[in-house]
Amino acid sequence: MDFELSAEQRMVKDLAREFAQAELKPLAIELDRDSRFPEEIFKKMGELGLLGIPFPEEYGGSGGDTISYALAVEEIGRACGGSGLSYAAAVSLGASPIYYFGTEEQKKKYLTPLASGKGLASFGLTEPNAGSDAGGTHTTAKLEGDEYVINGEKCWITNAGFADFITVTAAVAGKEKNGKKVISAFIVPADAEGVTIRSDYEKMGVRASNTCEIILENVRVPKENVLGDPDGGFKQFLYTLDGGRISIAALSVGIAQAAFDRALAYSKERIQFGQSISKFQAIQFKLADMAMEIELARNMVLKAAWLKDKGKPFTKESAYAKLFASEMGFRTCNQAIQIHGGNGYMREYEVERYLRDIKLMEIGEGTSEIQRLVISRQLGC
Repeated sequence: MDFELSAEQRMVKDLAREFAQAELKPLAIELDRDSRFPEEIFKKMGELGLLGIPFPEEYGGSGGDTISYALAVEEIGRACGGSGLSYAAAVSLGASPIYYFGTEEQKKKYLTPLASGKGLASFGLTEPNAGSDAGGTHTTAKLEGDEYVINGEKCWITNAGFADFITVTAAVAGKEKNGKKVISAFIVPADAEGVTIRSDYEKMGVRASNTCEIILENVRVPKENVLGDPDGGFKQFLYTLDGGRISIAALSVGIAQAAFDRALAYSKERIQFGQSISKFQAIQFKLADMAMEIELARNMVLKAAWLKDKGKPFTKESAYAKLFASEMGFRTCNQAIQIHGGNGYMREYEVERYLRDIKLMEIGEGTSEIQRLVISRQLGC
């Protein structure tokens, strides 16, 4: 087994770290305070090729792999959790479904601007009554001539307020397969007539990430906007979520690493009873556990990414990584506050933001409970 990163992977990691620490981290407090999506940062990431890492050069991408992408997510999330979430969603949920399932024409038309950083897309799956039960979608699509008419509502959709188009899932009216409704995915222009996008959420954390509600009222899209196999929408979003879980796990590692870095530095600076608190065994053991769990989570992320790059099954491993990394991240951020004591409760020390940001990782892209369900099914239970 070779745990050495390739020269290309190290280059991507270093590029992402240098950019994130220099350009993004200084803005993180402001972005969180103002709930502001950093358009200028995303423009620069596009120019650097970070938005196209896992896509072929022929579609405007960088020709990298999933490992490189996961490393970039970690570094961007380490600088700003909200921006890291929007970055992960832009690639894993916005662009990847087009790459995985799109026709050649769809890839050239939609993927190329996304991968080259000249556009942004969203993935509209979750609904008010279809969260963990994503297959229970109430959004409908009815074929009328050469167009589909889509009606429904999507919620908690990342980046939708800045997207050029949204890939939405909908149950096709009058169509069933094996006794179940057929779900298709549709590429819907964000400015199409009948599309209303609202960004009214007041969130606990990841406030730099744009989160929207989408209303679809008699939205008409041509048949060629069906993504890939018209009968394969359900399988498409399950595969998309498998890949997305790798990115959420990587983001969890990044946020946890930021919290650890801050806690370690503070423990060496804070003097109590005549010495730095890093000299006390109670603090040392906390830091040791935090460092160990971060490394374990990082290795789980990289293994899942490696399996995906090799074309091997990775559903179970991506669920392992997402579940462990997100829950590890919450433990780490919570302990970072504890090490800071009263100062940890103050915004100026940032660790309280890390805790607010990390909590979503246990919820989004499938809750911890859903991850355990996925794993148990993979085990044949």
